[in-house]
Amino acid sequence: MGGPCHAVGMDHPSPSSWTRTRFAERIGLAYPIVQGPFGGGYSTVALAAAVSDGGALGSFGAYTLPPAEIARTVAEIRARTSRPFAVNLWVPLGADREPFPRRAEIARHVAVLAPYYQELGLAPPEVPDVIGERFEDQAAALLEARPPVWSFIFGVPDGALLAEARRRGIVTLGTATTVDEAVALERAGVDAVVASGSDAGGHRGAFLGAVEESIVGTFSLVPQVADAVGVPVIAAGGVADGRGVAAALALGADGVQIGTAFLACDESGASAAHREALAGPGARVTALTRAFTGRPARGIVNRFMRDVRAVEAALAPFPLQGFLTGPLRTAAAARGRAEYLSLWAGQAAALASRRPAADCLRAIVDGTERALGRLASGAP
Repeated sequence: MGGPCHAVGMDHPSPSSWTRTRFAERIGLAYPIVQGPFGGGYSTVALAAAVSDGGALGSFGAYTLPPAEIARTVAEIRARTSRPFAVNLWVPLGADREPFPRRAEIARHVAVLAPYYQELGLAPPEVPDVIGERFEDQAAALLEARPPVWSFIFGVPDGALLAEARRRGIVTLGTATTVDEAVALERAGVDAVVASGSDAGGHRGAFLGAVEESIVGTFSLVPQVADAVGVPVIAAGGVADGRGVAAALALGADGVQIGTAFLACDESGASAAHREALAGPGARVTALTRAFTGRPARGIVNRFMRDVRAVEAALAPFPLQGFLTGPLRTAAAARGRAEYLSLWAGQAAALASRRPAADCLRAIVDGTERALGRLASGAP
């Protein structure tokens, strides 16, 4: 641990060498670029395969999938591409394993959402005793399927799982929102750390401290993590084009994870209303909210987010809130009602545009070459 200090404008990668990072060579990538994994139906086999075929690391967010579906998804991606790809799971936080509130408490949480059910003509969902999949079962299925890369968020998997991943030749990527989390991941034996800044879209992955105390911007976080750990660091958050890639590499990153730019691509699972929001002026305004899932996540600000700010303390915890808002989000997507959608997006969302994933990746690579060329030449 304790790498060299990195400074902007010093020892930056050249246009001809930036692709040959430790991370890219470890996995066998043409470009040290990772497509951010999207859970909840936003990931698709087509998107992951297209990004991987282009020489970057395609990813699939599998945290909502049952074990059999994880095995099937890995097989489908492997059938579509011969290149490396990643599958992402969520490590359960302590509170995730606590019993659900009593029925009377659930009723109070439902009452907060009652006006929205009524507006969309929906009945509140019946809450089952268990929501979601058991992480240990998902991890076992993933290990058995042997994707080239296993990425995870919200913590550190059990040491036995990481050891088994190493035995099976699976590269592991853990997500950190602070330096302390990055150090904990390295000590656990992960192969690389994703330094996820507060600029990033979607859920905040803090696991050692409160999210409110883990709000560090990407370009503040990356050099600190690069100095603190010896494993490759992947910058994530607020990067949507080659200029951001060049900046992250100059700060000591070995790779860059890009989410929103790929979420806007033709192959993603984003709804038409979500894509339209990403292409509109509202994409310039994002915020963290617990409104949709009970866990802080960054998205484009809409009516639902604004409405629930005043009652956020009364919202259900994760994963119950996500279950309760699920029917609202499904109906809103079908009807093009963006005001009720979880419009996940990072702070560089306005730089994204709709196009095939291959074109998006090519534009990012070309933009990185241009940005690094300007740095090397001293041109403005």
